[in-house]
Amino acid sequence: MISQNAPDRSFFLLHPCAHNPTGVDPNYEQWKEISHIFKIKNHFPFFDMAYQGIASGDVERDATAIRIFLEDGHLLGCAQSFSKNMGLYEHRVGCVSIVSRDDKQATAIKSQLQRIVRAMYSSFPVHGPLLVSTILNDADLKALWEEEVKVMVDRLISMRVTLRQTLEELNSSSSWEHVTKQVGMFYFSGLSPEEVNQLQRDFHIYMTNDGRISSDTYILDMANAILSYGSMAGVTSSNVDYLANAIHEVTKE
Repeated sequence: MISQNAPDRSFFLLHPCAHNPTGVDPNYEQWKEISHIFKIKNHFPFFDMAYQGIASGDVERDATAIRIFLEDGHLLGCAQSFSKNMGLYEHRVGCVSIVSRDDKQATAIKSQLQRIVRAMYSSFPVHGPLLVSTILNDADLKALWEEEVKVMVDRLISMRVTLRQTLEELNSSSSWEHVTKQVGMFYFSGLSPEEVNQLQRDFHIYMTNDGRISSDTYILDMANAILSYGSMAGVTSSNVDYLANAIHEVTKE
């Protein structure tokens, strides 16, 4: 594990859920082990919370890793984004939180953050944060938002299940268990660069050369004039069969 070999007091950037780019998250026991090693090595964890709710459909459950580190007494940082889970990508709405040792340290951290903010953008647009604040501070609106996040994530999960089932029904020689083991918007397929090139050449499916289905993925079903793009969210009931058959064709050899 990298955190074991790194020098003491290292700074680590961690994804607490829906890991980008792999979609592979540690389980509860693994997060506990990571937290324990960080404690021994006195590492500083900084969480990039860009996809809260998008891993499991439950915003509380997706915060499990951070809660583990807090319970274990870590000083930590967290950059939280509402771009994806509230559909506010163009507004870049988020929040940075730092757990400090005492009031003196908190004052020093706040001073440094204010210097950074002043140099970067000074005064931010207020409408995006007001939208988030209104939703999170109204019990009914928050419950509705959480329900809609779950509906969105349930669809992502169902597309993963359908993609895996379709590939398995095609008697593909590969194992596709990882399709449903991974979570969130990203899918690390394990396809080789050659297979990715064949998908592009023969089926007009475009993804990164390492086989990752991400925001750089485009699925163009020429026969049915269907164009979809944008990670696993771009896999739909209209194109999942086309995608599965294409992946089967390039991997069956």
